[in-house]
Amino acid sequence: EVQLVESGGGMVQAGGSLRLSCAAAGFTFDDYTVGWFRQVPGKEREGVSSISSRDGKTYYADSVKGRFTISRDNAKNTVYLQMNSLKVEDTAVYYCAAGVVDAGIILGGYGMDYRGKGTLVTVSS
Repeated sequence: EVQLVESGGGMVQAGGSLRLSCAAAGFTFDDYTVGWFRQVPGKEREGVSSISSRDGKTYYADSVKGRFTISRDNAKNTVYLQMNSLKVEDTAVYYCAAGVVDAGIILGGYGMDYRGKGTLVTVSS
């Protein structure tokens, strides 16, 4: 069974940090680019960051550059999103998605083959 399961969300004060994990199962993880996305009810989904399958090339939305870091551990079939200097506007449901596409493509919301259900991040002032 194909699964992408996010974890690590929670509530944190502005300026704090969280690390999200996206654990994959049921497919050849090494072959897949993975992206992190976030969505707030009533707003459009935003591509946050992505990492390519083999060479680890990364992309970031301008809104998170310098604060978030994406990484992957293929041995553990897991992608991480380290989020530092969190802001109230980072509050959203964060989910990961995987596809056999360029990391820049998936960040635009295209080419997703699988996606998780999400984890809620709440940043308070």
